[in-house]
Amino acid sequence: MAEEARSAPEIVAQQLAQDEDAYRELGARLRAAPPPSVVTIARGSSDHAASYLAYLVTTQLGCPVASLPPSVVTLYRAPLRLPGGLAVAVSQSGQSPDVVGALSACGAAGAMTAALVNQLGSPLDQAAATTIPLRAGPERSVAATKSFIASLSAMARVVGVWGEDAALLDALQALPETLAAASESDVGPLVDALSGEERLLVLGRGPGFSIALEAALKFKETCGVHAEAFTVAEVQHGPMALIDERFPLLVFAPRGPAQAGLVRVAEEFRGQGAKVILVGPAGLPGVDLAVPASPHELLDPLCQILAFYLAAAALAEARGLDPDAPRRLKKVTKTL
Repeated sequence: MAEEARSAPEIVAQQLAQDEDAYRELGARLRAAPPPSVVTIARGSSDHAASYLAYLVTTQLGCPVASLPPSVVTLYRAPLRLPGGLAVAVSQSGQSPDVVGALSACGAAGAMTAALVNQLGSPLDQAAATTIPLRAGPERSVAATKSFIASLSAMARVVGVWGEDAALLDALQALPETLAAASESDVGPLVDALSGEERLLVLGRGPGFSIALEAALKFKETCGVHAEAFTVAEVQHGPMALIDERFPLLVFAPRGPAQAGLVRVAEEFRGQGAKVILVGPAGLPGVDLAVPASPHELLDPLCQILAFYLAAAALAEARGLDPDAPRRLKKVTKTL
């Protein structure tokens, strides 16, 4: 797991050097016929990545995005109506029948279909009108790491070419260097703080909520810790009742409009006696896990999740677990 996470800078660099025509053609099609809405189709870590795409497309391009549960097609046979829309499926393996079936149904309902997939030649690749290869290479660890980061970088590139955002595209070219720096972050404070914990909440907001979701999953599958993710807005409602003295919270605070609120809530919880681990750029008040800022604030989540992956691998080992062999899990899950 740690080895594959550390390979992310090289993976992203290789990804950025390939498939320029595929990205440009997709961007041109989306500008020529702007979709009224976008639906995403994914499971697990890929669904968390899709949350990042949703925030980017909505905030940068003004197009609403919704996650489409595959079961509405595969089990409930919903009569979809998506004329002129865009359906994006995200998968490492491209093999889950429900994701493939849902994307095909979206195409039949009038949507342009696209797949972000690591396994070329897979059923999902064959079902999509347009494929954006993730180029992450084979992933041996059950816990996805480099394929998740490759999904996020591909999504940022899609949004960049769609909106002709030169600043975002230029920042992507500089991203591998910052990812390499992020892989050297000192993860000791997180490992020390959480080595004896059995439950925690993970908080984020905006584009950073995707990595909060992903971190909560990795805590469960690699560390045996019951973790749940919430936006920093939602946690102040019902989940607030769970938090007592020394209750652990991991807060991701990438740069952007949500950062000030994340830092403020982290400090409020600290004041109430909670055990808060704040992840953010060096110099951020109260930061515990300092991660280098990326070349663009929208790319900060990629650097922060890379540092977290290395922390999760180390935490699992500190708890006597093998992060590469989670109990009862397998790499490819096929659901209907």
